[in-house]
Amino acid sequence: MGGGSAGQPRLLTSPTEMRDEVLAARAAGRRVGFVPTMGALHAGHASLVDRATADCHEVAVSIFVNPTQFGPGEDYGRYPRMLEADTRLLERRGVRWIFAPRVEDLYPAGAATRVVVEGPALPFEGAIRPGHFSGVATVVCRLFTALPADAAYFGAKDWQQTLVVKRMVRDLGLPVDIVVCPTMREPDGLALSSRNAYLDAADRGRAVALHESLLLAERLWHAGAAVDAIERGMRDVLEAHGVALDYAAVVAAESLGPVPSQPTAAVALVAGRLGSTRLIDNRELPPRPSAD
Repeated sequence: MGGGSAGQPRLLTSPTEMRDEVLAARAAGRRVGFVPTMGALHAGHASLVDRATADCHEVAVSIFVNPTQFGPGEDYGRYPRMLEADTRLLERRGVRWIFAPRVEDLYPAGAATRVVVEGPALPFEGAIRPGHFSGVATVVCRLFTALPADAAYFGAKDWQQTLVVKRMVRDLGLPVDIVVCPTMREPDGLALSSRNAYLDAADRGRAVALHESLLLAERLWHAGAAVDAIERGMRDVLEAHGVALDYAAVVAAESLGPVPSQPTAAVALVAGRLGSTRLIDNRELPPRPSAD
């Protein structure tokens, strides 16, 4: 389709004003794409914006560091906030609106409603970070209300998050298409993340172990190895590089449950810490013939 507006994006903070702008554009027959972010934009975010501008007439990008998805002791306070640099990046990509609400704009005083998703939100990140996905679902639902776009674009790096958002949209009947785009990577394979900036030189060198463990998982998967053997191999790679492992797992891609015996797509998931920085990554694995 192509689209996007030339020139300076319009910066909005009011949910009501943002909603009115999007509804007016849609009423005029313009397809609107939405890229939700927490800012500190990098080439991964830019790829989402580029996909949205290719698909839609107009594109909105939100920049909001959401306090409800950070647990105690996590990095909400130090999460990078760089609106001016983010705006410069978006100016070059035909974005029409930047939506940068304040916390009180999305969470009014006395707000008492949270969105709780079960199913795909329960294991892995959900178990390690209690309340995280409730915070994600609540803010995404609120953003979809303030910015009622035709389609919203998410990166595959946060695989479990994409499943949670898709489940929420389906269960609540929200009228938005969820588009999941490929993970963007550094030349050595490290998945792009705003948190990579926290890594010192030594930890940055060791961080490539996440990608290496996933490449091993892919090779073993295609060779027909058992899931427990693949997971053991992933753990060995990560531990050899000094990654403090949270999990290394191969599960069904859509349910995050055990891989069934019949052919099905799977996903290898990994999460761990390097110093004080926690990173996640994943790799999709295609269906392979069943053992019988």
